[in-house]
Amino acid sequence: MREGETVGTRGWTEKTMEIGQHAMALVLTVISCIRAIGGGAAPLAAIAVSIVFLAWYGLGAIRAARSGAIVLAKWWLLVLAAAWLCTLLVSAEFIWIAFVLWLLAGHLFSMRIAVVFTALTYIATVVAPLGHYGEVQTASIIGSLIGAVFALGLSRGYIELLREGRRREELLQSLEQAHQNLLDLQDELALTQRHAGEIQERTRVSRDIHDTIAQEISSIRLIAHAEVDRTTDEHASQVLRQVEDLAAQSSRDVRRIIAALAPAELEDGALTAAIRRLLTRLEEDTSISGRVEVDETLPSLPAEVEVALLRTAQSALANVRQHSQASRVMVSLMDLDGSIRMDIVDDGIGMADAGARQRDSESGFGLDFIGSRMRELGGELVVESTPGSGFAISATVPDNPTLRPRREPTGGNTAGGDTPKGTLGEADASNGQDTQGDSA
Repeated sequence: MREGETVGTRGWTEKTMEIGQHAMALVLTVISCIRAIGGGAAPLAAIAVSIVFLAWYGLGAIRAARSGAIVLAKWWLLVLAAAWLCTLLVSAEFIWIAFVLWLLAGHLFSMRIAVVFTALTYIATVVAPLGHYGEVQTASIIGSLIGAVFALGLSRGYIELLREGRRREELLQSLEQAHQNLLDLQDELALTQRHAGEIQERTRVSRDIHDTIAQEISSIRLIAHAEVDRTTDEHASQVLRQVEDLAAQSSRDVRRIIAALAPAELEDGALTAAIRRLLTRLEEDTSISGRVEVDETLPSLPAEVEVALLRTAQSALANVRQHSQASRVMVSLMDLDGSIRMDIVDDGIGMADAGARQRDSESGFGLDFIGSRMRELGGELVVESTPGSGFAISATVPDNPTLRPRREPTGGNTAGGDTPKGTLGEADASNGQDTQGDSA
């Protein structure tokens, strides 16, 4: 694919330039050795220093290809420079090898150190002819200077090209990862929406059965039971007892159906246990510690109240997971003489103005949905938060609610109500730059 072709081309270019650099080192060393012998240097000494230089160069090239340790490579270059100085003691013709050293210096050293290294080796290329021949030609001085500047500039420019290529490759990888994460998120969102729709439909059906069929069967049973004592007809009395027994059996069957249609989280009939499982899952996934406080006088609640409070806890804890940066969260359930209040308080970063919060196209509906659910049951939602002081919501619902028509939410929270129970301490002041939003 195109990204793969780009990365492959860059890798081929790097390999080609490395091979070219090694070939240059070999050719310059051989030419310098031949010129040194032709210029009157001892053949054995010229060959010996050339072999030592190339052997050390080859050892460093192999080692660098295997380990890639930059610190070892720097020390290797310094020893290589010392070996090059030894070749200059044999003959001044070895000054041409300095071009390889300048290329390596630009690769391995920072710009400042590379300039100092290049300047010192350049001085050696000027001093070596002066020491051997007693003079140095102007062309040699200028040529070495141009070669030093060109080699250093070439190596630094090549490094910048490599860095840019790596940045582009990392950017492509991050974009591919972000795209994959987006696909995974879309799949998870679709599954969540499907699950939520199934739960909502099951809850609606169970509530409709409870409010219609169950009540009618219960009425039939009560009427039959009442008429048994009034009638004097033995046959009628027997029939009414049969009707009463059938109604009782049907009532038990309906209750079993309603229990089976309840959300899976409440199959054991324990709202507290379901919330504890949510907090345990939150603590396992995020290390946010959770705690539940429940009034001992908390009564048995209707299914619709338990479902509403459970969904409220799920939405609020999802908000804590995604936005709060909290370390602790507390959920409390209280009996308020005819109504049930659930407070959820964290010690996260909070938000500046809970009532004027902004939501984007993908999130920000959680608190609105919670408030809508509370109002549908005749309850209310209160949100309190300040930057750096955590986030708290208080959901209150009657313990025997009467369903109200659904209304569009007019704000982020319902005015009024008591202050949510308790706080968990001040958040880290360094988090004060962010604000906590509400989850989708």
